[in-house]
Amino acid sequence: MTASSDGVLHTLFRTEQGGHEQVVLCQDRASGLKAVIALHNTDLGPGLGGTRFYPYESEEAAVADALNLSRGMSYKNALAGLDHGGGKAVIIGDPEQIKTEELLLAYGRFVASLGGRYVTACDVGTYVADMDVVARECRWTTGRSPENGGAGDSSVLTAFGVFQGMRACAQQVWGDPTLRGRRIGVAGVGKVGHYLVEHLLEDGAEVVITDVREDSVRRVTDKHPQVTVVADTEALVRHEGLDVYAPCALGGALDDETVAVLTASVVCGAANNQLAHPGVEKDLADRGILYAPDYVVNAGGVIQVADELHGFDFDRCKKKAAKIFDTTLEIFARAKNDGVPPAAAADRIAEQRMAEARARR
Repeated sequence: MTASSDGVLHTLFRTEQGGHEQVVLCQDRASGLKAVIALHNTDLGPGLGGTRFYPYESEEAAVADALNLSRGMSYKNALAGLDHGGGKAVIIGDPEQIKTEELLLAYGRFVASLGGRYVTACDVGTYVADMDVVARECRWTTGRSPENGGAGDSSVLTAFGVFQGMRACAQQVWGDPTLRGRRIGVAGVGKVGHYLVEHLLEDGAEVVITDVREDSVRRVTDKHPQVTVVADTEALVRHEGLDVYAPCALGGALDDETVAVLTASVVCGAANNQLAHPGVEKDLADRGILYAPDYVVNAGGVIQVADELHGFDFDRCKKKAAKIFDTTLEIFARAKNDGVPPAAAADRIAEQRMAEARARR
């Protein structure tokens, strides 16, 4: 790894973003595990965030992703009103090729070695069954199955929260908190996206989808043949008459090229770290596109797994996730008052809560 101004170590110690408190590189030779656990900020409490299992192009890319994701979790947890800081982990490799019980148990031992500073859960490439295995070695594991004392799939409330954020966007732009009659483009209909499609159709929206996995597309179209399918994300963002674009796959969905051709008036989706680089949020604002900060609207899942630590109650969690509607509107009001894009306004509110927690120590 390099310590240059654009390298991973620079990101780790970047003081203008608060820096990271701790990064752990984990290797278990017997199982082949290579993982990164990143803790960004624990002012509000133990770091909480999922475990991503992904075939990164390099180890440096894996570390950089863990750093970015953990920072996002600090802000997400703060705005969700949780007493948790930001943590995230990544396991390097193709889960379909190398995921084994031995590897997951080894990973659980590494998480347990942090003594509760980091609480893990599911993310891309990991599932409820995986967390059940991890939990055999680590009591700081959420997202487990109900049979093992957990809350089950957190994608359900993640999608519900995104839908609430999208309703807030509709209220802000069109004066009515409904997507009825609106054309919504959903990029990625996997874990969260297919649940979001259900909410949108029930609300009377017209839905256009794309996904790199044919089976994910087929799952939606078999149940809802009225849904339109386009070839790829590039076609989706250019789709005529799009009202809302919902990135629900991996991060970096909003780059210079995408923003320049996007036909939608609103961006609101489940993917983490949607802004490819600083400045994209201003480009969206300059084009008159309302952006709902991803870490605000996709917080339903983390609300659910946090509740699991205290005895899970779905109705209680759903009420908390419903408040994403109000939080999103609060951010839009703060953005207008401060004369900044919504992403900057959301950051300010989250940073204020973290600073207040730090001052109380």
